[in-house]
This record gives sequence, C-alpha cells and structure tokens, in this order.
Amino acid sequence: MRILKQSEINDLIQLHQSGQLHLAEQKAKKLLDEFPQELILHNILGVSQEAQKKFKEAADSYRNALKIQPQLAEMQFNLGSVLYQLGDNQSAIQHYQKAIQIKPDLVVAYFNLGIAYQNESQFDKALSAYQKAIDLEPGFYEAHGNKGAVYLLQGDFDQATHSFQQSLNIQDHPRGHLNLGNAYRNQGYLEKAIQSYRKAIAMNPNDAEVCSVLGDALWHQGKISEANQYLRQAVILNSENPIANYNLATFLHDNKKFQEAYEFYKASQMKDWEERALYCLYKTKQFDIFEKELNSAILKKNRSPLLATLSTHFGKNFHKEDRYNFCPDPLRFVFHGQVDALKDPRNDLLKSLLHDINEADISERMQSRLINGIQSSGNLFKRKDSSFKRLSQEITLLIKRYYDCYKNEDSIFIKAFPKNIEFSSSWFVKMQTGGHLSSHIHEEGWISGAVYLAIPQQKKQPDEGGIELSIDGDDYPRMHDNFEKKLYLPQVGDVIFFPSSVFHRTIPFSSNEERICIAFDLKPADI
Repeated sequence: MRILKQSEINDLIQLHQSGQLHLAEQKAKKLLDEFPQELILHNILGVSQEAQKKFKEAADSYRNALKIQPQLAEMQFNLGSVLYQLGDNQSAIQHYQKAIQIKPDLVVAYFNLGIAYQNESQFDKALSAYQKAIDLEPGFYEAHGNKGAVYLLQGDFDQATHSFQQSLNIQDHPRGHLNLGNAYRNQGYLEKAIQSYRKAIAMNPNDAEVCSVLGDALWHQGKISEANQYLRQAVILNSENPIANYNLATFLHDNKKFQEAYEFYKASQMKDWEERALYCLYKTKQFDIFEKELNSAILKKNRSPLLATLSTHFGKNFHKEDRYNFCPDPLRFVFHGQVDALKDPRNDLLKSLLHDINEADISERMQSRLINGIQSSGNLFKRKDSSFKRLSQEITLLIKRYYDCYKNEDSIFIKAFPKNIEFSSSWFVKMQTGGHLSSHIHEEGWISGAVYLAIPQQKKQPDEGGIELSIDGDDYPRMHDNFEKKLYLPQVGDVIFFPSSVFHRTIPFSSNEERICIAFDLKPADI
C-alpha cells in the first residue's frame, strides 16, 4: 500500500498559499481517493473550497474530517465558520461551542461565537463571548469594537463609545473611527461624529461607506456643497454599495431632484428604497409607471407607512380603491391627551426638560422643512439625562393605553404594533417668531408624535402654533382639494401622536414667544 508523501502534502499547501485554489482542490480530491482517512487532505480541501466561497462543499469536507476525528477544535471552528457563511447561525453556534469545549483558550472561537449571537440578536450572550475573547487576549481590538457595536444596537451609547475608544487605544484603525463616529452621532454629538468620520476617511480614502456617512453627517450639519461632494464620491468609489446609493438618493430627494434620486434608490436596493422610488415617481407625476410599481410593491410589503401614504393619496386623488391595508382612515387613530407629570405644578419634570434642552451638550441638525427653528441631533430618549428618561416612560404608558383601545382593529398598523415600546428616534424642536414645519410624514416610524413644553399664547389668529394632520401634504400632486384635515391646538403638557403615514405640519405663529416640543417615533423592532 502506498504511503502519502510529505512532499505531496507540501505541494498542496504551496498551491493553496499561492492562490491556486482550484488546482489545490482538484489535487486534494484525487489524493483523497487514495487516502480517504488522511485528515490533512480533508482540511486542505475544505480551506481551498472555503477560499473559493464554495461553502456547502467546504462544510462537507470539514464534516468528513470530523467523522475521522471529532475532537479537533480547529476543525469544529472551521465548520462553524462556513455554516455561518451559509446563514445557519444556530448550527454555527453549536460548532463554535464544541470547539471551545475541546480547546477553552481558542480565542477566535469566542469572537466568532459573539458574531453569531449578535446576528441572532442575542446581545447579552454576544457581549459575554466577546469579553471572554478579550480576557484571553487583551489586545484583541476587534473584539472591543464588536462589543461597542452591540452596545450601540442596545442603545447604550456611553458603553459603545467606551468600547470603540478602547479598540482605538489598542489599534488606530479606520473602522474604529467610523464606529466611534456612529456612537457620537446617536448621542447627538454631530461635530464629534464628523471629526471621527474625517479620521476614518483620511486613513482609507477609498472606503465608500465612510465617504457616504461623512457626506450624510455634513448634510445634516448644513454643509450642503461639501456633503454633495462626499456623497457623490462614495458612489464613484463603489457604484454597487447600497449605503452610498441610498444616502445619495436621500440627499437628492430632500433637494427635490426626484428623477436622479429615483435612479439611486433603485441602485441601492436597501431599506425602504421601493417606497422612496415610488415617491419620486409620484412627485414627478409619472402616474402610469407609479401605479404599476405601486401594485407590485403592495404585493411584497404590507408594513410600510410611506407606502400607505402614497397608496391612500393616490386612491383618493384618482377616485380609486386604496388596496393597502396598513391603516385605513388613519385620522381616526389620532391621540390627543396629556402627560400628567408636565401639568402638575408640584412636579419638576417640565422645568428639568427645558433646562436640559437649553443647557445640555446636544448638537443641532439642519432640517430643510423647518423654518425659524432648530432641531436636535441624536436620540434624546437614549441619552442618560434623567429628564428625557422620565418623559419617555410617561409617553410609553400612554402608548400602551392607546394600543389597548384599538387592539381589536383589523389593520396592519394595529396587528403589527410594536410589542416593546422603544423610541427609534426622538428630538426637540424649538421655534421662534414665524416658526413652522412644512407638511411631511415620518417614513421610518410607525407611531409619530410630539409632546409640548412651551406654546405661544399671544395669537393674531386662533390656529397659530397648532398642528394640522391630513392624508394630503408635502406638495403631493392633487387632482382636487377634497382631502380630510384635522387641526389640533396643543397646550403645555399635551401629547399628540398618530400613525406615521399621516401628514402633519405646524401652523406659523406671530408672537415673540418660543414654541418647544419633543418629537418622537417608534416602530416594531423587525422593520
């Protein structure tokens, strides 16, 4: 019987290391016909297939090796890695765990286990796995960075910032600056975010994603020309990058370049690109194409407020059936109530909120629809300030009661209502004389609303400072004016919220007083 020669193994390794992967695969298969029990041949075959992204074949090769010797930690790890690439997170987790059982100090297995848990939204387990990798290898900067990413997903921005900074202290790398910038931006520190993004792009000028997020941040800071430069450069660097295409499309959309935005939305294939592309068609009055693409989108998506807005307006506009059952008759679902703690003179919540809005270190962001006012950046209800946390708790209770009133309604808006009330965004809006917001919806919300902290009292007209809700707005093309509207005149301590598919605008006011509110959105976790 012939014995496998070391030179044959060396030749295989050389082929793999030199990038001749297909040849390495073919020679390994041929040798396995003669030596089916040789572990190293199964391993070389598997890694050669994995490097060619032949993940199913690689998984079979690693399984064959484990049939011969199941106590190989590295082979269990390899099998977990290709199963993860195949989208089988649960099986990947099992094999990473087996690798750790066999070899408790296999650092990379803890790291990959954390990634798999993170992908399954098992965040506490992911953090534990990353921490174990760090305990074994304190200089593992990628594990610190991944911990930060999990904290960011959980809304713990302080811990996220700390972990990203630890990662950068170990290794100065562009991804670390990008992550740190994202944490700062979520905290409302727009200028700090931009500084981090600039560091990332200086280290890697060809990173389309960093170029795009820098452009997006500059846009929200009001630096339109520089934003345009970076957003367009991102698409030049990588015309297939979804984030680059989507961010540029959104920028063009906001600047009313709808036809150009339409093309970039379609190129992005990201998030709510279909609805936003439809928006561009509707605004440019391409109604035949719009109707065709609307019918196609309705068949694929049943949980989109923007699609609901478009479908409802189109149906009413052209006297056609609204086929989208997101929230029929959305103005029926408006809530106008009050936050008792803000009305109670013995409670200091109102005073604390106004103090934190005026004194806290919160960056402002540009908002093209906002006239004579400022809007905060970041998510207020995710900040550590106790006033914002208290207010979020008060509004959460009201939303839960609201759901109980409507829970038997037959619409997607109610049936898919967020099970856990977590605010996806929240921000303050301060307006001065003549201040107002033009008509719009919150495309990325489910419930949208505002709680009022200061309302002008000196009025020349009774509706000044009010909020108008409608199924028509945002200068949508109208074939007639028969669209329902409702006007609400909030007072300090009031809260108004409604389906995010509803148009809303603020009526300008003439007095020298301020109008201050905190606006918010929430949405189900899985959209």
